Amino acid sequence: MPRPLAGDYAPFLETYVNACKGDDVFSLLNYSWDSLNAWLGTIPEEKLHYAYAEGKWTLAQLLQHLIDTERVFAYRAMCIARGEQKPLPPFDENAYAERGNAAHRSLSSLKTEMQVMRKSTIALFNAMNPEDIAAEGIASNHRITVNALGFIIAGHVYHHQRIYLERYC
Repeated sequence: MPRPLAGDYAPFLETYVNACKGDDVFSLLNYSWDSLNAWLGTIPEEKLHYAYAEGKWTLAQLLQHLIDTERVFAYRAMCIARGEQKPLPPFDENAYAERGNAAHRSLSSLKTEMQVMRKSTIALFNAMNPEDIAAEGIASNHRITVNALGFIIAGHVYHHQRIYLERYC
C-alpha cells in the first residue's frame, strides 16, 4: 500500500503523515516500536510534572495524550476496516487531557500503557488485509482511510517527540 494521498485524511492531519518516512504502513508501525521504546527510555522521572510554559501540558499529560490519541485513532482504524458506515465523532484532546488523571500516574505506568497501546495497534494492523487497509470512512467529519490512520498514529508520536526535545528538555 502506498503512502496516503492528501485526500485520504483531513488537512489538519498532514503534519503527522509528513513526519513519517517510507511507503508501507506495516513497516512503519513495526519500526515505530523501537523508536518509541528508545524515546520512552530517555524521559527522566523528575520531568514528569514539568510544563514548558503556563497553560501547556505537563509531560505526564503529554504522555496521556499520546495514549488517548493512539487509542482513538486505532479504534477508528478498526471500525473503518470492519465496514463501519456511520461517521465517527471527533474528540476534544484538551478535555481528555484534563480528565486523564495524568498527575496521579507514575512515569512507569504511563510508559507501560503507551507500550501496550502501541503493541495493540501493531497487532491490529498486522491482522489486516489489503482491503482493510484501503477501506475508507468518515472521522471528525472528514474522509479518512485506514492506511492514513496508520501513518497518522506513528506520525503523531513522532511530532510530539520533536516537541519534547524542543520544549521539555
